[in-house]
Amino acid sequence: MERRQFLATGSGATALTLAASAGLAPAHAQTAPAWNKLAFDSKSMAEAAKALGATGAPVESKDLILQAPEIAENGSVVRVGAQSKIAGTTQLALVVEKNPNALAAVFDIPEGTDPNVSTNLKMGQSSNVYALAKVGDKFFYAVKEVKVTLGGCGG
Repeated sequence: MERRQFLATGSGATALTLAASAGLAPAHAQTAPAWNKLAFDSKSMAEAAKALGATGAPVESKDLILQAPEIAENGSVVRVGAQSKIAGTTQLALVVEKNPNALAAVFDIPEGTDPNVSTNLKMGQSSNVYALAKVGDKFFYAVKEVKVTLGGCGG
C-alpha cells in the first residue's frame, strides 16, 4: 500500500469513527426533514412562497424588517438580515429576485425564539431582495433594492 492511499483510507475511517461516536449514523440522516428542492429551484419570490406552503399571495408588512445595503461593492459577499415583529413567526426566508435560484436561505424559527436572522448572500447583479416571513398559514414580505457594483456569480 502506498503512503497516499494509506492516508486517504485512514482519514476516511477516522472520520467514520468520529461520526459514529458522536451519534451520527445514516439512520439519523434518513429521519431528518426533507430538503425542499422545489423551493430552492424557484425563480421568483411568488414561486418560493408557494413552494414553502403559501396558499395566497404574500402581503407586504412594515413589521418585517429587512437589513441589506443599498450598494454592495462585491456581490459575492452581501450581508442581509431579517427581523420579524409579527407574533407567531415560524419561518424566515431570504429571496434574491435576479439570482438563478431566487430562494437564498430559509430559517425555521423555534417557538419562543426571537425571529432575527442574518447571513451572507451571493448576488450576481443588482436586484430586489425580499425577506419572507411565515406566520401560521400566511406569508408576509419586505423588499429592498440592492445595487451590486461587482457581480458575485461569475460577473
